[in-house]
Amino acid sequence: MADKETVRPTRRLAPVWLILIVLLMLGFAMFGDRGILRTIQSTRHRAELQLELQALQEERQRLRTEITRLRKDRDYWEQLARKKLGMVREGELIYQFEDPAAATK
Repeated sequence: MADKETVRPTRRLAPVWLILIVLLMLGFAMFGDRGILRTIQSTRHRAELQLELQALQEERQRLRTEITRLRKDRDYWEQLARKKLGMVREGELIYQFEDPAAATK
């Protein structure tokens, strides 16, 4: 009778240890450095970085085009001078019109 009592507690402990090990493994699979949640977060971050990289590459190409135009295109210089500095050619007439919305204020 004593042998049966000592055998039963060890049989009960085996499933408990097994459950604890399985739960521990699931915890590492979900929350570990290479877990599912970390993988999802890394995938999202990578997608954001790809979008940022694409925007930066487009900006770089736009700037390269502008540099090329500034080096070679005199008409582009004139266009910039007129637009940004308000410059005009000698002999040109400038007509200025009042903004109707600004005049009523």
